[in-house]
Amino acid sequence: MLAEYFPILLFILVGLVVGVVPVALGKLLGPNHPDAEKLSPYECGFEAFEDARMKFDVRYYLVAILFILFDLEIAFLFPWAVVINEIGIAGYLAMMLFLGILAVGFVYEWMKGALEWE
Repeated sequence: MLAEYFPILLFILVGLVVGVVPVALGKLLGPNHPDAEKLSPYECGFEAFEDARMKFDVRYYLVAILFILFDLEIAFLFPWAVVINEIGIAGYLAMMLFLGILAVGFVYEWMKGALEWE
C-alpha cells in the first residue's frame, strides 16, 4: 500500500532538492552583501529599496505598453508568414490592414513625442 505513494514522495523530494539546494549554495558561496551596481537604479529609474508608494513616471508604463503591442504584432506575423501561401489574397489584405492600423498608431505616438526620453 505504501509503495503506491513512493512516486509522490520521490517527486516531493526531488522538488525540494531542486528548490533548496541552489538557494543554499548561493547563500554559502555567494557574497554576503550585494555590490553597488546591484543596488543602483536599473530600468525603473529609482532606488531599489525605497517606499513602495512613491510616484512612478508614466513613461515607463507607456514604453511597456508599446513593447507589448509590438511584441504581439510579431506573434501574429510569424504564423501568418508560415501559412501565407494557403490563405491567399484575403489573408494578405487582412494582415496589411492590421499592420496599417499599427503603423498609424506608431506614427501617432511618434508625432506626440511619446518615444522621446528626457
